[in-house]
Amino acid sequence: MILSQTKIIKHTAYLFVFLLSCPAMLFSQINTDRVMTIGRNALYFEDYVLSIQYFNQVINAKPYLADPYFYRGLAKINLDDYQGAEADCSESIERNPYVVSAYQVRGLSRIKMNNIKGAISDYEKALVYDPENVGIWHNLSLCRIEDKDYEGAKKDLNKLLEISPKYTKAYLMRGEVYLKQKDTISAEKDYGTALMIDKFDPDIWSSRAMLKLQQQRYKEAEADLDNAIHLSTKNSGVYINRALARYHQRNLRGAMSDYDYALDIEPNNFIGHYNRGLLRAQVGDDNRAIEDFNFVIKMEPDNMMAIFNRGLLLFQTGDYKGAIKDYTRVIKEYPNFLVGYKYRAEAKRKIGDLRGAEQDDFKVLKAELDKINGVKKNTASNKNTRKKSDKDMDNYGKIVVADNDEDGNRYKSDYRGRVQDKNITITPQPMFALTYYEKNSDVKRQINFYKYIEELNAKKEFSQRLIITNEEAPLSESQVKKHFASINDLSTVIDDNQGVYHKRFARAMDFYLVQDFVSSIGDLDKMIASQPTFFPSYFMRALIHYKQLEYRKMEKQYDLNPNSEEDKPVKAVDYDIIKQDLDKVIELAPDFVYGYYNRANIYSLMKDYRAALVDYDKAIHLDPNFADAYFNRGLVNIYLGNNRQGILDLSKAGELGLFSAYNIIKRFTDRKE
Repeated sequence: MILSQTKIIKHTAYLFVFLLSCPAMLFSQINTDRVMTIGRNALYFEDYVLSIQYFNQVINAKPYLADPYFYRGLAKINLDDYQGAEADCSESIERNPYVVSAYQVRGLSRIKMNNIKGAISDYEKALVYDPENVGIWHNLSLCRIEDKDYEGAKKDLNKLLEISPKYTKAYLMRGEVYLKQKDTISAEKDYGTALMIDKFDPDIWSSRAMLKLQQQRYKEAEADLDNAIHLSTKNSGVYINRALARYHQRNLRGAMSDYDYALDIEPNNFIGHYNRGLLRAQVGDDNRAIEDFNFVIKMEPDNMMAIFNRGLLLFQTGDYKGAIKDYTRVIKEYPNFLVGYKYRAEAKRKIGDLRGAEQDDFKVLKAELDKINGVKKNTASNKNTRKKSDKDMDNYGKIVVADNDEDGNRYKSDYRGRVQDKNITITPQPMFALTYYEKNSDVKRQINFYKYIEELNAKKEFSQRLIITNEEAPLSESQVKKHFASINDLSTVIDDNQGVYHKRFARAMDFYLVQDFVSSIGDLDKMIASQPTFFPSYFMRALIHYKQLEYRKMEKQYDLNPNSEEDKPVKAVDYDIIKQDLDKVIELAPDFVYGYYNRANIYSLMKDYRAALVDYDKAIHLDPNFADAYFNRGLVNIYLGNNRQGILDLSKAGELGLFSAYNIIKRFTDRKE
């Protein structure tokens, strides 16, 4: 028997816990539409582990449906389970061969597993059903390039540009194809066209710079890389490329500075450490050069070139035994590496091992005679750079450049993370929530504090400490199980004692964390009815309503059922319901800064920018170090044409730790008021 919607909501606490322990008995009884919705909520808000559990329930109840397999595959690809994602998408396609999204996700999975031809097949099939999908054409073109089908790639890119003439990435990819075909004139023309369309895209400047580096136009390359850095200050690769341009212009100080910047941004960058080590050795800074090569060897213990360079430096600093040890290790790996024997002989003489030195000298002499007689030829290239993948030991002293195919993030995916952010370069900081979990961050940000929330924590009313954050962390599998169990435990307490209102709020939090928004709102409604002055209930209800609207707005981007209830357009009246709850929060807690901030965000969504500014002003007045409020106020000012004030606000946000503000600043600094 199918349970009614009301009964499902009433007994959700028991249902989900019971499903976890006895799935076989109740699969046929669950409301699959409701469970699918909750699963998609979880997926949308990046709770991938949780979402898989919900989709599993639907699959077991109705294995003939295509949708749950697709969405489970979508969750798996976000967890880097590419094989599992491929299998689930195949199951979805088997049940419904017209699901374009399933071909896309399976194609991405196959790319990650290096099955390029399989991905091409998927994208070709997807285009039959959606012939003007830019993302599909993008990935298909990249696959053609990877498969070395350059004519096919150009054909696809030409088609892509017919569909979307201002799609700059297509020009970049076609430029890359031209370069592979040695047509530098056409490549540079495409890069120039892309810059005419969007001069604020750092990738375009970087791509043209790489062309100029190949053509040994180092000064021009440096100028393009200057522009790329101006637009993207935290891209380590751009600094490394500019270091290369400066190195070839004999600006060693500038090159060294760029390697330092790159390694500040990305401390584990292999190329940065290797090349800086070479440069330090060149200027006589031997000890610090050794530090760089030590780091490289720690990252790649079998990197013979780094080991050999370290050996050379150990010799320079008088550590002859250490040098011999490194030389020997390289010679063992490359028995015909004559330079190794030559330097080892020299080191052996330094420690008095004359017999050993003579043996190494003899090895070198014999090899040189063989070379004269045509037995062996030198395989080293004449270039002063080498690819990272180059294993020719004769190139040990050359500056390293990245391989062309190292960047595996160029494939376009509309299915990563928060889909509402796709194709959007400038987004406001998100809403604040009460939760138990916060994402870890390398950047130290201010601690969000409110006295009343801390008083609740001190009373230990909840199973965990409540925190205020707009960087919510997704749940792990163990956390999911913990909150399902908590729902069950709290339900027993609530049924026995309806007056324990904090327990109801705690259960609402549990429901919220497992993405069961309907049940969470149900508990919050009852909380508000019984405890109308408890402002956290209004705050969380507003947040959940907001998340439901955001989900509804963007669900159509990958909706397999476009006529579903969730596809209804979102109207201003929907946001007004959220605003009413936030009005109540501010009435009950007039110094709760996050109430003003969240309401300002809602005003912005309603296009009421003046009202948003008033609330951001109030939030900043209450907390002068509120970085997120400065950031969003800056964006609102820019929306209103007040670029100068907007940039001042964004600068303050950057100063307080929101470094993404600087990219926006650079984009608008060149624009006139």
